[in-house]
Amino acid sequence: MYNASYKFFQKNIEADRGDKTAIYYENRSYTYQEIDTLGNQFGAALKELGTEMEQRVLLILHDSPEFIISFFGAIKVGAIPIPTNTLLPTKDYEYFLNNSRAKVLVTTCEQWDKLNIIKNRLLFLRHVILVDGENQDLMEENEHSFQDITRRQSKELPPCYSNINDQAFWLYTSGSTGEPKGVIHLQTDMEEAYKNYAKNILQITEKDITFSASKLFFAYGLGNAMYFPFGAGATTVLMPDRPTAEKVFETIERYRPSIFFGVPTLYGSMLNYIEKTKNTYDLSSIRLCVSAGEALPASYIEQWKKTFGLDIIDGIGSTESLHIYLSNQENEIRQGSTGKIVPGYEAKIVDEHGQETQVNEVGDLLIKGESIAASYWNLNVENKKKFIGDWLMTGDKYFKDEDGFFWYAGRIDDMMKVNGIWVSPIEIENALLSHPDVLETAVIALKDENDLIKPKAYIVLKASADPDEGRKEEIKGFVKKVLAPYKYPRVIEFVNELPKTTTGKIQRFKLREPEIK
Repeated sequence: MYNASYKFFQKNIEADRGDKTAIYYENRSYTYQEIDTLGNQFGAALKELGTEMEQRVLLILHDSPEFIISFFGAIKVGAIPIPTNTLLPTKDYEYFLNNSRAKVLVTTCEQWDKLNIIKNRLLFLRHVILVDGENQDLMEENEHSFQDITRRQSKELPPCYSNINDQAFWLYTSGSTGEPKGVIHLQTDMEEAYKNYAKNILQITEKDITFSASKLFFAYGLGNAMYFPFGAGATTVLMPDRPTAEKVFETIERYRPSIFFGVPTLYGSMLNYIEKTKNTYDLSSIRLCVSAGEALPASYIEQWKKTFGLDIIDGIGSTESLHIYLSNQENEIRQGSTGKIVPGYEAKIVDEHGQETQVNEVGDLLIKGESIAASYWNLNVENKKKFIGDWLMTGDKYFKDEDGFFWYAGRIDDMMKVNGIWVSPIEIENALLSHPDVLETAVIALKDENDLIKPKAYIVLKASADPDEGRKEEIKGFVKKVLAPYKYPRVIEFVNELPKTTTGKIQRFKLREPEIK
């Protein structure tokens, strides 16, 4: 028998951590005992509503204690929680609810007000639990106040009879290349990711306080802010607000975390905020800064170290792998590299024929490890393409150097051939970001009048730089000195912002669509 709720909930009670702070949230703190009890009561409430094993429970919740309570309370009774992004349009939630066939939705009154208009199109939904619903008497029959429905339940709840092969939770991919895919994770996947990355790389202990600017509804944030600290008996800081540079700095100073998790675009905006405002912040409590989501520019690492005296360890993971599988380490950082394979995973880079590449040769990255998802929900063709035996096809281009460090070369669809030679947009972007006037950039392939491919750069300048033609020529000349001359961007377009996912990843495909017909 195995149930993930034991590893991350009850085990802390048995280890005499019941009175220890598990969560800092706004003006309150919550102990492990409080969270465990509320999780039991929420699980019992689901059972009262008739929720059975393997039935899905969709969560549209900000980072909050209710998120964690709902997530683990559902797992304890064998239901399958599905965290979803809180920033999406109504049509996306309609898709999630119908695609997953979720019978229960846990959300806020604000979100439900938007969905209630289309409730007749929600084919499988039976119950809505509102975390901020206060008056049960004013609700419809299938609407329930989170507080009312949980407080009347028993504080004790035995886990369901599940094992290591049972589903525990789903996560939906971002859908940047089509409809979002439901990624099925099993009961042991969180423990495996915790052991591999949190223990081996972060060396997390119960003394740590974690703070993740990446939200719980993302695979990256789910580990950072929930099952990593809970696995170690540590403390997590939950921030429901949008992670602006100012808000993140304020939260760090207030709660004094020892491990901070961000994404490259956030680190860039935080550095830019400091440069622009000349404000100073105390980050002395932090022992580790972590980045993931996409490749971290070497220039950000240098500026962060110069400004705060802290290194950033960069890594890469995915929704399918649950968390990071390639990473730099605290005392082994190679700027611009994604690092080495995280112990507990295997990786290989293959060419178009499936043969492993030579050192410094770009190919497709495949990984293997126990935290990798079982499959996608209801997508037979995609499963065959992505899950190849024990290996996961990541969709990323990489090469590995002589010392075993992995270097990101872009997504498979992002690579471009210039003068007959494959060129990585990431390499050009990193060169551009080392220019003192460049804040953010994205490089795509542009067809010229002869249908030949040339690099084009979209650039967000720092506030102090003028977006004139002379600046464009100066930046082109700068790149020619840093890289092989054929790699320089033939066209530069200054923009106010770049299209991004809610995780902060730059959406190059949105820039690419109008350029190549």
